[in-house]
Amino acid sequence: MKKKVVVGMSGGVDSSVAAYLLKEQGYEVIGVTMQIWQDEDVFVQAQEGGCCGLSAVEDARRVAERLEIPYYVMNFKSDFKKYVIDYFISEYEKARTPNPCIACNRYVKWESLLHRALEIGADYIATGHYARITRLSNGRYTIQNSVTAAKDQTYALYNLTQEQLARTLMPVGDYDKPHIRRIAEEIGLPVAAKRDSQDICFVPDHDYAAFIAEETGKESWPGNFVDEEGNILGQHKGLIHYTIGQRKGLGISAETPIFVKELRPETNEVVLCKSESLFSRTCHVANVNYMAEPNLTEPVPAIGKIRYSHAGAPCMLYPQPDGTITAEFDEPQRAMTPGQAAVFYRDDYVLCGGTIEK
Repeated sequence: MKKKVVVGMSGGVDSSVAAYLLKEQGYEVIGVTMQIWQDEDVFVQAQEGGCCGLSAVEDARRVAERLEIPYYVMNFKSDFKKYVIDYFISEYEKARTPNPCIACNRYVKWESLLHRALEIGADYIATGHYARITRLSNGRYTIQNSVTAAKDQTYALYNLTQEQLARTLMPVGDYDKPHIRRIAEEIGLPVAAKRDSQDICFVPDHDYAAFIAEETGKESWPGNFVDEEGNILGQHKGLIHYTIGQRKGLGISAETPIFVKELRPETNEVVLCKSESLFSRTCHVANVNYMAEPNLTEPVPAIGKIRYSHAGAPCMLYPQPDGTITAEFDEPQRAMTPGQAAVFYRDDYVLCGGTIEK
């Protein structure tokens, strides 16, 4: 009897080819697009290939017809509001920089979709992520780097659980992007040349402060820019307009380039500094999710990534009695940002990851 898999189809080329590859491997494939934030009466033209606009539904439906697989749109708006938008706003209000895609992966694209998939009798869910799932000799599942470093998406998947990994397929992780596009062209998929999504889907204009003000009905209060000694340098527009390491849009003239070093919600201050002050060797990581090991009991070496675009750098991980981790890098790293994820690798797979606290 064929195993049944629900493929999360975003209307993009990666998830479309994932559905094709699984069908070729003999699975019974069902295509599903998750409706997660848009209103039915608003047509969002996903010019950037966004995974959530209503145009994505039309693209995914056309792909499903081409592949001759059943296709459904499922509504996950309430889960997305709770686990992604509310979290996003809450973190910014705490003067932290959230990563909504990681929250969406963990709680919506996996937890919610997997639950719904199991309800309809599926054995697995699948996505078009550039990553691979590996079961180690200790019996644990982990995310392994894809074959292409250029598109690797393991960083955004560090928070998945063992149960989720055991029921997930990621066929795209064995290919690079040009190969995926070539497959799409060869089988005549209408999205073969569609551009990749780069934006946070619910804030396509990048104006996070305006989005938060509209959602909460609250404006952020202006306050002081200060230097590291506490001297006032000027006025800022409100803490939610800034993030650690930011240089542009400060409106402060200086002889040498200056950057945001720290946000202080207790005093409503934005601390500015020169570039060299952004570097540090140590970060404290909380809400740790373990993949390759059930936990850490002693210091271990790893490669740490402190943001999606970070190449990764050697570090030592020191487990703390309260369940957090202190990561000490061999070389100073730039702008380690509270609220962002730090993901730690051993060899080419995810050991663990968590949220940078400081």
